[in-house]
Amino acid sequence: MSLDRMWRLLDALGNPQNHLPPTIHISGTNGKGSTLAMLKSILEENGAQVHTYTSPHLVNFHERIRLNGHDIAEKLLAETLAEVEQINNGEPITFFEATTAAAFLAFSRHPADYLLLEVGLGGRLDATNVIDAPLLSIITPVSMDHEQFLGSDIGTIAAEKAGILKQSVSGMPAIISQQDEEAREVIMEHATKCNLLVSCYGQDWMAFAEHGRLVVQHPDGLMDLPMPGLVGAHQIVNAGTAVMAAYHLGIPELVIGKGLQEPDWPARLQKLTTGKLVDMAGGEVWLDGGHNQAAAEALAVWISEYFSSTDKAVTLICGLMATKHAENWLKSYSESCVELHCITIPEQPNSYTANDLADQAQG
Repeated sequence: MSLDRMWRLLDALGNPQNHLPPTIHISGTNGKGSTLAMLKSILEENGAQVHTYTSPHLVNFHERIRLNGHDIAEKLLAETLAEVEQINNGEPITFFEATTAAAFLAFSRHPADYLLLEVGLGGRLDATNVIDAPLLSIITPVSMDHEQFLGSDIGTIAAEKAGILKQSVSGMPAIISQQDEEAREVIMEHATKCNLLVSCYGQDWMAFAEHGRLVVQHPDGLMDLPMPGLVGAHQIVNAGTAVMAAYHLGIPELVIGKGLQEPDWPARLQKLTTGKLVDMAGGEVWLDGGHNQAAAEALAVWISEYFSSTDKAVTLICGLMATKHAENWLKSYSESCVELHCITIPEQPNSYTANDLADQAQG
């Protein structure tokens, strides 16, 4: 893995990465998308125009590239991808590198106040890591995932995530979310080497729920805010991370509170309210895309807490890619779910089959 292909392609395209709106670069394992969604909502509540780059998409590829809050138009996407393909001229390139280059072209040609740029995989060698001086960098919680690419221990993975850290054009600190001790030490060491200020969870700020409110404690005092619109105890830290980014951007507390309540981030503990599945179920239907161990543990905690006061039996319907550690992932739900239905993910050759996943569940 290297960034050589990306640098070559961007140079041939006129280096659009040097002409982007002020960029907030986000890496981490869990919570990147949720943190991005909440920060986007806060920035838009403050009147800003915001571009976003996220992956993977949920339904349509266009979701990955959003211009001022709207999915990129089909015609513009097709034209931009064709331009990248033509300029690349058959040279070796990956799907993510080519589509990231296309996104940079689109972002560079459409003015906005901010670009929220989510890392695809890792950070150090990710195709997004070509921004010389971001406005702000954020690292969300780091945990075990994609070990075949990033390393087999938390410290090695944290080093890859910390690879996005570099001097900010604004002089603002990098926002570091809650971390395992080893991950935090690695991230802080990298920040020190970059001569970069940090605002680190547990040292410089804290976020917690109290009396139905979100409280964020920082060096200048406390912010008493509404609870975030995204569901789950794990979203408290993600919300705190977004709040601290907004705080360093100078956004008023009242605006931050309003923005926190209205993020658009589907399939993250999303309650479905309409559709055939809801009609058939005869009960509540919730959708979540968490696919690593930390996400499974967070979801299992939420299931236990949410349904603890009811007599409802919880059924888990799941599919999983074969690159994941299915047995441990499934064990996370052993006490919160009474029934399990395994599926093969459609049109994904690297999915566990339903039978293989069921075998993993039985240990």
